[in-house]
Amino acid sequence: MEFSLFAHVERLTPDQPHDVLYKDFLGLCKMADEGGMRAIWTGEHHGMEFTIAPNPFLPLVDLAHHTRNVRLGTGTIIAPFWHPIRLAGEAAAADQLTGGRIELGIARGAYSYEYERLMPGMDAWDAGQRMREMAPLVPQLWKGDCAHEGSYFQFPATTATPKPVQQDGPPIWIAARDPNSHEFGVQNGFNIQVTPLWQGMAEVESLMERFNAACTGYAGPRPKIMLLQHTYVGSDEEDVARAAHEISRYYAYFFAWFKNERPVQQGLIQTLTEKELGSNPMIAPETLQNDLVFGTKQQVIDRLKRYEDLGYDEFAFWVDSGMETERKRASLARFIDDVMPAFQ
Repeated sequence: MEFSLFAHVERLTPDQPHDVLYKDFLGLCKMADEGGMRAIWTGEHHGMEFTIAPNPFLPLVDLAHHTRNVRLGTGTIIAPFWHPIRLAGEAAAADQLTGGRIELGIARGAYSYEYERLMPGMDAWDAGQRMREMAPLVPQLWKGDCAHEGSYFQFPATTATPKPVQQDGPPIWIAARDPNSHEFGVQNGFNIQVTPLWQGMAEVESLMERFNAACTGYAGPRPKIMLLQHTYVGSDEEDVARAAHEISRYYAYFFAWFKNERPVQQGLIQTLTEKELGSNPMIAPETLQNDLVFGTKQQVIDRLKRYEDLGYDEFAFWVDSGMETERKRASLARFIDDVMPAFQ
């Protein structure tokens, strides 16, 4: 099993300078590269200080100048906010600028907060349909002279320019959860990225079962599957318990953004009260400590060995957490130094 880093610039309070936060992000990415991780993933979000990522190709191209070997992936492009010709062209341009290191993760998106601002009236189902029409067009546009007449996109024969460095273009990953999404991705020859959030091993196993079912009967080479999950490697049990409280707070804000019912000012959502922070038993610290990859080094190794045994090809260390940068760095360092060698 290979390992990668999933990271964004996250800003929680108005007093945090954006340039300092970006330097912190760069520092984590350099650690991933120097530590031998396979890839760095960063996504797309709009109007939210909680996750600052208006165009993932921009930081990925910048990262190419600060790293040597690591692959650079969009985790993920929000498909309904893009036209396929534009996405194919920008992905290929990024591949040129990074020397052929780009990987293209694509998803339908999740936040209605973003939908109502960029595509008013669109819901998750419609976003998913747009993604399914668009994603297969991208490699066809790289190949050239692709014409299309569909429900959402219509255009005469077009060739994306420039051409990607990588033969056949950057590898494409589809964010999948339900069986139909797995089927769509696999049947198109795309890799699959899954994100179990807080339902423990049962969901990790279920997602792999859906992937395996989708691969049954597929005639092409078996795609890869990547598991993305919040991770913390603690120095001791007390440190792990502290991290579990911090990630519980993160998830409380994640749900607040997802529900899209709370006032937002200057890109920051209205502060949650202590009562609100503790109101959801699904994200209680003790529950998350059991469900996520949180533990001391041996506990994390044991958990990941179970993932490897299930057949996962890659594990993405999700570092966004609302923690202080030094705590993120310490956890990532322990992961690189103490956990990854157990898988070599």
